[in-house]
Amino acid sequence: MTGQSFDWMGQRIPFRTGESLAAALDAAGIRTFGPDALGQETRYFCGIGACQCCLVRVDGVVREACTTPARPGLNVEALESRHD
Repeated sequence: MTGQSFDWMGQRIPFRTGESLAAALDAAGIRTFGPDALGQETRYFCGIGACQCCLVRVDGVVREACTTPARPGLNVEALESRHD
């Protein structure tokens, strides 16, 4: 591990150079990425950006976690806030 990390909902997530956000979240044991606009849980599924099941907000911009390279200091959040 290189000591690189990004922020996921207030938690520091380590990653390896070249890893996607989804791969790093999965390696950290995070299997779902929060609800989408319809309330369905987002998750890592196809790995190529086709299904868009892994949408997250990266520094405020909606991105596919599976095709977005992890970079130090990114702020990654669930697509939608929970209103439980």
